[in-house]
Amino acid sequence: MGQATVYRQRHRKFLHLTDPPPSLMTRTLRGIELAATETRHDNPVRALSGQFPAEDAYLVSLKLSNYPDCECWEDGRCVIKADVRAGATYLYDLKRDPRFVIDKPYHSIYLYLPRTALDDVAKQAGAPCIGELVYEPGIGVNDAIVRHLGTALLQALRRPDEANQLFIDHTMLALTAHVAQSYGGMQPGAELVRGGLAPWQMKRACDRLESDLGGSLSLQQIAAEFDLSVSHFSRAFRVSTGLPPHQWLLHQRVKAAKQLLSVRDLPLSEIAISAGFANQSHFTRVFSSLVGVSPGAWRREKQGGSETET
Repeated sequence: MGQATVYRQRHRKFLHLTDPPPSLMTRTLRGIELAATETRHDNPVRALSGQFPAEDAYLVSLKLSNYPDCECWEDGRCVIKADVRAGATYLYDLKRDPRFVIDKPYHSIYLYLPRTALDDVAKQAGAPCIGELVYEPGIGVNDAIVRHLGTALLQALRRPDEANQLFIDHTMLALTAHVAQSYGGMQPGAELVRGGLAPWQMKRACDRLESDLGGSLSLQQIAAEFDLSVSHFSRAFRVSTGLPPHQWLLHQRVKAAKQLLSVRDLPLSEIAISAGFANQSHFTRVFSSLVGVSPGAWRREKQGGSETET
């Protein structure tokens, strides 16, 4: 059984779900696993939630719906009864057996964050290891960064075939770094690299990304080729190109698609797959967003004549 399946099954049991919820996985440079999952139940049966295995790890949860009068438990006792507001961020320490009474519809995103992942991020930033995260049990925080990144992950959870691994890596590792700094007190060291990639590194990184337009390569794989941490590589790549790796890759896909669009009779569905998109709908959505017109309209403008969007 893969780790993604294990994590989904844990959430299914924890929240008494009928089916395992959708999850995304990534790894830090040292191979430590992170996971994000969307959980929702519109008609739950009243019960105390199940248990996660006790471990030195946290759940960071972005609430996507209101949950009035939520009864929260830690270490076998009720610690607070309070309203949960949509958009709020909650932290749960898995060493403390966090649970809550399920008696109303709920909708949330959870990020699974082991302490080793927080320490890995701190090490990459030249900072000391993270201590206990600071939070109040059952009290939500208005965290705009978690809300923004969590919403981005929500789209990837709902369209996993359209979310390239670079985007998943970038977003989940950014969330981890934010949690380490905002709730763990991480202060990056002064030696943190601020410059861009060397010309040879830039060429090699771009060649690697272009060789895999589908986005199956992870940031860890590419960064490791230069003995850089994921955060250092992503920052240096952005300094050099003006774009984070996953956004740069989308632009390269559009560039490849434009070349294929010069072939008059080649269907848009085939162009989409050849250029690394998940499907024609994904292709049309990204192309239209970056170029300002649909692929079919762009081809008609370049070639003249009429053409249907097929």
